[in-house]
Amino acid sequence: MIRSALVIGACAALTCASPSLAQTLAPAHPGAPLEPPVLQHFPRREERPIPTPPPAPVYESVELRRYPAAEAGQAALGHGDDFYAIVNTRLGRYAKADGRKLAEWSGDRTQFVHLNACLIVGEDLVCAHSNYPHVPMASSVEFFDPVTLEHRRSVSLGEQIGSLTWVDWHDGAWWAAFANYDDRGGEPGRDHRYSQLVRFDDQWRRTQGWTFPAEVLARMAPTSTSGGGWGDDGLIYMTGHDAPELYVMRLPDAGSRLVHVATYRVGFAGQGWAWDRTEPRVLYGIDRGTREVVVAQVPPLPR
Repeated sequence: MIRSALVIGACAALTCASPSLAQTLAPAHPGAPLEPPVLQHFPRREERPIPTPPPAPVYESVELRRYPAAEAGQAALGHGDDFYAIVNTRLGRYAKADGRKLAEWSGDRTQFVHLNACLIVGEDLVCAHSNYPHVPMASSVEFFDPVTLEHRRSVSLGEQIGSLTWVDWHDGAWWAAFANYDDRGGEPGRDHRYSQLVRFDDQWRRTQGWTFPAEVLARMAPTSTSGGGWGDDGLIYMTGHDAPELYVMRLPDAGSRLVHVATYRVGFAGQGWAWDRTEPRVLYGIDRGTREVVVAQVPPLPR
């Protein structure tokens, strides 16, 4: 009687109350693997393109002077009475007054591969360095004596999202641009659109990052930024690798994409450059074809 009551109770709980539930709980073939569930198809929404902003205005820079320099293959900068020319594993310091070479440095090619844009920060000559065109991309920041050009120290950034091309110190932080390329020196799965500007604190810890505007990326393709830095107007100035153009950008009010403010035509084709922060709105770039350092003045943007 007790067994019959248990069977009747089980039937009441399962088969009698809900035959479908009983069938669900009782597999047709005990021990057989479960069939994969049938997933309902949810069609993806059509991607909505980011609205295109109006074209940025274009202005002219003013070329002031040119200097021949053997190292004018990657970048240049000016500071005080001197200017510097940079190419891969070599640095040269020259006098602004007459273009005379004052000092030079050549690095160990097993350690120094691709020095790019440099600038003066405090008592240091600070240079962006990478292993371009080798992959995986690895980058470092190299510090030199600005007078003797003796190498002082190195900060290794290791693998980042791209290859370090320029660095700047602004508002108590380091700002660094990491370039990606479509072809030589690029990594699988990334092209020039993956280039970005990154903010590090004074201990080289990443704090924020921004991508580039689509219209600027289109002008830089298939390579990326080679030079840049903060202007005295609180805007970011940046060149690509080849076009004789200087792009002016600002940090966005929201989101993670820089805003294109204006473009200047310049007398040098991309590559690394730097502001001469001892002269008002003067920058030093290079003409790679003629191995010359190009000095230009960038008029302030109209208000």
